[in-house]
Amino acid sequence: MSGASPGRLDSPRTAWNSGRVPEESYRVEALDLADGGVELRLAGDLVLERADALRRSLTQAAAAGTLTRLDLSGVRSLDGAAAAILAEACLAAEASGPRPALVGAPKKAALLLELTAQRPPRPPVHGALPDASLLRTIGQTTSKLGEIGRSVLTYLGCLAHSTRAVFSQPRSVHWVDVPRLAERAGADGAPIVLLIALLIGVITAYQAATQMHQLGADAYVPDLVALSITRELGPLITAIVVAGRSGAAIAAELGTMRVSEEIDALETLRLDPLRFLVLPRVIALTLMLPLLTLLAEAVAIGGGLVITTAELELTPGVYLRSTRDALDTWDVAGGGIKAVVFGALIALISCERGLATRGGAEGVGRSTTAAVVASLFSLIAADAVFTLLYSRLGI
Repeated sequence: MSGASPGRLDSPRTAWNSGRVPEESYRVEALDLADGGVELRLAGDLVLERADALRRSLTQAAAAGTLTRLDLSGVRSLDGAAAAILAEACLAAEASGPRPALVGAPKKAALLLELTAQRPPRPPVHGALPDASLLRTIGQTTSKLGEIGRSVLTYLGCLAHSTRAVFSQPRSVHWVDVPRLAERAGADGAPIVLLIALLIGVITAYQAATQMHQLGADAYVPDLVALSITRELGPLITAIVVAGRSGAAIAAELGTMRVSEEIDALETLRLDPLRFLVLPRVIALTLMLPLLTLLAEAVAIGGGLVITTAELELTPGVYLRSTRDALDTWDVAGGGIKAVVFGALIALISCERGLATRGGAEGVGRSTTAAVVASLFSLIAADAVFTLLYSRLGI
């Protein structure tokens, strides 16, 4: 074309125009250069309202060849959206060759394009760190365990202080709640506890009878059933059932009171929630679990009696005499001591989880689940400690 700049071949071979009114139109032209590249000449108003059309026009123009030059001498206005589109086109061209040169761009437009095209430097890649996530997990777990430990110690310290104050101010404890809570944990929970104890006695006796009969030691079945029930299975199974029933109920009740701000109201009235809510539940559960354990042991031994007399040539009188001879005071007392500790653990853990509830109904569910899980773990751990202790003491 006449008057063309050096390096250009002929007149523009392609042009795209999206505007109907000259004052609001823009124009994109593609010109072939002598070096084999393509120059895009833009004119008009490049603003947000025509961003989509501008992107399509640039895509079609860039398809004509490698973009090496942008002529913005005819651009009247340029905003951030259009600058981002132009910068994107330049980056796409830079991926396959040198960065396109800007020609005739006003100072403000050139500065805007430069700012838009800037990319934050990428951090150097030194290779994968396979242990980074592991270290992070260990750190988070350690921090969480520390917070839990601090919370538990604070809770136990406050509870010990409240318990000491009970002796100087007995009326500060809400004693009227103890019978109601004891009935709920004991009498209301007795049917399911006794049913499970009966089944445990039946299962234990049946397994023992099968093995002992093969060895010709039928007479030792009552001893095995009585000792296993009174020393281990009776207290532990009863505590597990109570933890799933009463422990979950305590955690849910206190958690609901926490999220509904009833506990905050007690504190506003200068009433200690530990004395008013926690101590009655600890006392009730600590008293009821040994009683439930004794009943469960009696029912379980009765279930063993049924299976033994049905499967073996033993009369009920022989079974009961063998049971009496096999047991001594410490067998029953040891199970009772376990039951007392188990009841206190269930109540303390359930109350602590309930008081620590946060986050509405979902938080109540989480606290209830955490109370049951923590109670079961504590019961198994405490039972293991008692077993080792009794073994060392020869009990």
